Amino acid sequence: MRILFLSTWFPYPPSNGSRLRVNYLLRALARDHAVTAAAFRWGESPNPGAGDGPPPGVEVHAVDVDPFRYVSLPAMVKFVSPLPLAYWPSRAMHRKLGALRTSGHWDAVIAYAAPVAQYALSLPIPRILEVDAALSYQMRERFMQGGHLAARLRALVSWRKAYWYESFLVRRFSAATVVSGRESGCVRSMVSTAPCRVEVIPNGVDCTHNRPGLAERQPHRLVYNGALSYDANYDAMVYFLSEIYPLIKRDIPDVSLTITGSTTGVDLNGLALDDTVTLTGYVNDVRIPVSEAAVCVVPLRRGGGTRLKILEAMALGTPVVATSKGAEGLDVVDGKDLLIADTPASFAEKTAWLIRDIEFQRYLAANARMVVETRYDWGQIGRQFVRLVEETVDTHRNSESQR
Repeated sequence: MRILFLSTWFPYPPSNGSRLRVNYLLRALARDHAVTAAAFRWGESPNPGAGDGPPPGVEVHAVDVDPFRYVSLPAMVKFVSPLPLAYWPSRAMHRKLGALRTSGHWDAVIAYAAPVAQYALSLPIPRILEVDAALSYQMRERFMQGGHLAARLRALVSWRKAYWYESFLVRRFSAATVVSGRESGCVRSMVSTAPCRVEVIPNGVDCTHNRPGLAERQPHRLVYNGALSYDANYDAMVYFLSEIYPLIKRDIPDVSLTITGSTTGVDLNGLALDDTVTLTGYVNDVRIPVSEAAVCVVPLRRGGGTRLKILEAMALGTPVVATSKGAEGLDVVDGKDLLIADTPASFAEKTAWLIRDIEFQRYLAANARMVVETRYDWGQIGRQFVRLVEETVDTHRNSESQR
């Protein structure tokens, strides 16, 4: 088959969770099908790093977008807009797709996340929507968390706008995928009676590429493998550094913390940093700092999707301490595959205990590795996704032949 893949994120280099997911989905599709991809590139360098380009069988076209294009708009314009700003149409993407359509036909179109879904609607072929972390779910969560009146009002308006638009979109697709059962319920409520198949295709890791023993472990080092440029990661580190880390340092004075990922545009003054905290910035190989750590901490308080940072650590043999929110959507068992802690005191206590107990580190690491090998390896997840695409196309063809 010939497949068109539209993406909200340019996948190369695969430097965050969304890009990694797109990269692995493209690789899975390219094993048996020809794929043309068009993806937004949000002000990044146009040159991927060595080895970070598309696999054979995938042709990728970048559509450059100014990430600050709506910053100067008046607040009232943003507030009264019927669409969330992330979903405003792009003329550049329309032009790119117009040019690509002259080269032939496609058998199916896949849209990775709602911001690019609108561009698939004009194509009279089977459409598959990768919902990823639904914006409506995140805005509802932010509204429910409270805060001052103005913030709650903004969250409420954003939630309702996103829910209306995402519902409008998903009903016009043949199939939709989500990364966890929690988001499956949200999307099914949008589908209502529309003939849209909803299936869970979780995030995953490459268990061959991510394996234990890649670096020497530093016994008192913690790691958080999440870019602070994403607001949920930033909030997690505000919480950890101000309320949890001081308690751990009181118990283990020589503890240290490594935070990976880009800090471009991040207000570091809002973080309680000291000389025991290392900000790596973007790293070419995040496996090394994660492998070096004794414990991976994931103190998330908000956000959606499947927790790729946890899956990476589990595959690499680094035990994890997380909040319930941090591990949300993962099929894991507290005390067997990782440790769950939802208060600063319990999070600090469990982290310090795990640092000291080498045998329990090994126990958690072995169980966690088994979990990712059996449930979250990209090999099997990719096959599941390709099967969904092929079945969706077959269903469409059978329906057309009966008319």
